[in-house]
Amino acid sequence: MSILIPLALVAVFGLAFGSFLNVCISRIPEGDSVVVPGSRCPRCGHAIRWRDNIPVLSYLLLGGRCRDCKQSISRIYPLVEILTSAMLALAYWRYRLSPEFIKAALVLMLLIVLTFTDLRTRRLPHKITIFGIAAGLILSLFVPVDARPLGWLLARWGFAASGPLLSLAGSLGGALMGGGLFYAVGEIFYFVGRRRKEYLEKKYPGEEFQAKEYLGFGDVMLMLMIGTFFGIPLTFETILLGSLGGTLVALPLSVADSRFKDYAWPYGTFLGAAGIFVSLGGDLLLERYLHWTGLG
Repeated sequence: MSILIPLALVAVFGLAFGSFLNVCISRIPEGDSVVVPGSRCPRCGHAIRWRDNIPVLSYLLLGGRCRDCKQSISRIYPLVEILTSAMLALAYWRYRLSPEFIKAALVLMLLIVLTFTDLRTRRLPHKITIFGIAAGLILSLFVPVDARPLGWLLARWGFAASGPLLSLAGSLGGALMGGGLFYAVGEIFYFVGRRRKEYLEKKYPGEEFQAKEYLGFGDVMLMLMIGTFFGIPLTFETILLGSLGGTLVALPLSVADSRFKDYAWPYGTFLGAAGIFVSLGGDLLLERYLHWTGLG
């Protein structure tokens, strides 16, 4: 059977999954249920009719406005639906119907939710990341995780790990590397910020200053989750690409427009976007880099 038919089906189901992800993005940060009540307009509260809830198509037919209150509907809704459809289709194109596809589809949807919740609310809900951490660890027993360089170290230390056990070790290693690195960096920034606050308060008695927080615990949890799915090498690649992407976006805007000088950039959004790329092609990029440098 041609791949085009199942690929089209995955894309259609991806639109439906994207619609559900929109519900998660809008409700989970607020602590609301994703099941009840049914879909409602966030402006006027009217229940959305079934014919107005068809992914992408209803948005276009309504002209991007609510049928009842005529207020505009955020473009994020169709964007998430199209993005989910495209990413799941790409995952199927690469992995076909396999455990690797199921794992890729799950982490892609989790990252899409986290990318947009951080973008909209500056929150990375623990409900999502804790579920993702558990899922990543369990799936590592069925879908191999890149255990480099942990496998080599274990062998050097006399531990003969292989198969699911080595994959689980790679998953745990990725989580500890990603989450541990971000926790350590966050603590350093917090310490420096606190010392700066104390210095300024001594220099200017009577004034109060805030210790600026550069990395939140949500970022730590996000990297713990990414680590369980990717292992050490791809987790490190995610951090590099996320940091590079954030710099390329934030630095020019901060220089060009004073409104962005003290803007709270959503680092989790950049990490999530990098994770989406890495989940689909990060291993290929890594192997090409290792081959190019002669390390592979």
